Amino acid sequence: MKYFVWLLRAALFIVLLGFAVKNSSMVTLRFFFDVAWTLPLVTVMLIFFAAGAVVGLTAALGTFFRQRREIARLGREPGFGARQMK
Repeated sequence: MKYFVWLLRAALFIVLLGFAVKNSSMVTLRFFFDVAWTLPLVTVMLIFFAAGAVVGLTAALGTFFRQRREIARLGREPGFGARQMK
């Protein structure tokens, strides 16, 4: 199973490397006040992918911390997690 996972990782790396090589042409990002950056397309896509991942993780943090507080609160209740003896 470990070999299969490594084979999948290698295949994904080769596909992404080929994608990066094929999309190496330069693009210009134009901002306000006549500010412009010229970068390779693959770099622009990587930047926006990373920014999207950060925004998604930030959006999930509220739920994560709320669940941790709930678990801590339930852990402080008497009898939580222990069997009640009759």
